[in-house]
Amino acid sequence: MAATLKKQGDSTDYSVVAVPDTHRMSRLSLTMAWWGICSAMFWLVVSATLAMTFGTQNAMIGLLLSVVTYAIINGIISRYAIKTGLSVALFSRVLFGRTGATLATLIFFVTATYYSVFEGSVIAIAIHQYWSVLSLNQAYLLVVLYSVPLIFGSVQNWMDKLNGVLLPFYLIGLVALVVMTIGEYGYSAAWLQMGPASGPVENGWWNCFSAFMGVWILMMYTWDYARFGRKEDAQYHGRINFGLPFYTFTFLINGLVGIFLAGTIPTPGGLTEVSVVMAIIELMGIWGLIFVWISQTRINSANFFLAATNMQAFFGRLGLTQVPYIVWAIAVGVLVYTLMRLNVFEYILQALAYQSIFVVAWVAIALAHIFSPRYTQLFQGRIEYELERVSAFNPCGLGAWFFAAGLGILLLNANSPTLATWSAPVTFVSAFGAYWLLLNSAKRSWFVRASCT
Repeated sequence: MAATLKKQGDSTDYSVVAVPDTHRMSRLSLTMAWWGICSAMFWLVVSATLAMTFGTQNAMIGLLLSVVTYAIINGIISRYAIKTGLSVALFSRVLFGRTGATLATLIFFVTATYYSVFEGSVIAIAIHQYWSVLSLNQAYLLVVLYSVPLIFGSVQNWMDKLNGVLLPFYLIGLVALVVMTIGEYGYSAAWLQMGPASGPVENGWWNCFSAFMGVWILMMYTWDYARFGRKEDAQYHGRINFGLPFYTFTFLINGLVGIFLAGTIPTPGGLTEVSVVMAIIELMGIWGLIFVWISQTRINSANFFLAATNMQAFFGRLGLTQVPYIVWAIAVGVLVYTLMRLNVFEYILQALAYQSIFVVAWVAIALAHIFSPRYTQLFQGRIEYELERVSAFNPCGLGAWFFAAGLGILLLNANSPTLATWSAPVTFVSAFGAYWLLLNSAKRSWFVRASCT
């Protein structure tokens, strides 16, 4: 996150420079801050939906493959972010140039805003469901009014403490939810046999795996959190905090709970985050509301924070560098509330499908850059990211990005569901390959201004 972190007695803005070693977080603090991501209702619902659409076994295979893939990629990304201290916004200058990088920060802050709308709406609906005296619009406003102040502090002096305190309650609530569900409806193995009425779906596991590529925005989340890790903790963060244990819990454990709930609790009108929330509140009462509030507040503290910090980075490139971070935090709140009121969820889902293609391509290009020795050879180990030195448009990164995203969007819009499931994987492979080839023949002038070569 292009964070507005200040050193004690200093006015340094770490949205424009790498986080120095003196401003890194302890491994426990960064772990508590990052694990706020693990508790969204979304993880339960998406797994259950995939199980109902493609079968439980296919969903489990897709979840396992996603856990391994995310752990490997984020292990690599987190180590590099810790090594450099660069945010997504700053590293994107290296890949795409100072002007080209604005698209990366735009996609990041808009996507984080969209997720803020989704998860914030879940809390609001839960509040409205339990206290019907509040209208839904009033509940939306209440959620925004308490969410924005939570991100006024930095990830170091507030978010780690908030999520650290709430994590045990989320774990207790998750166990209680399963126990109470069994107590109310009994245990049945039907959840292991879920699937479409037409029978098993051929290659359904691939559909489930590719569906999880749609939320590779978590790779950008990882990058912007990991930059605050201490270099001596890089191995821990790569293997544990951003690695296999985190994604085993976030995807697999949450996913299995979601599939079990969907196969056990009746949800009239279809399975959605809203129907799951209503079922939880009906089952657990006020404790269900508290559980939903905890789960959604944890994830939304990250969504709001990343939306605000990347909005600041984006508009900073448009000449608004003097606007303080707190103003952008309030602006995100206003934007989120407006989108909630407009009820534009259908359009947001369409936009996210396209944005996910660009995100997958960004991740592939970032990995190709990390693995290739060419950039290091060009600049003798120095990373050129300063605004006054980098070129406006980097043909290496932009060429690979738009080429791969174009292929992905073509497949996404093909009149074939099979081809559509290949849109994200093809985007990844083509972006990685195109950037690698272009980088091998790159010139210094592609990355830095002619006067700096």
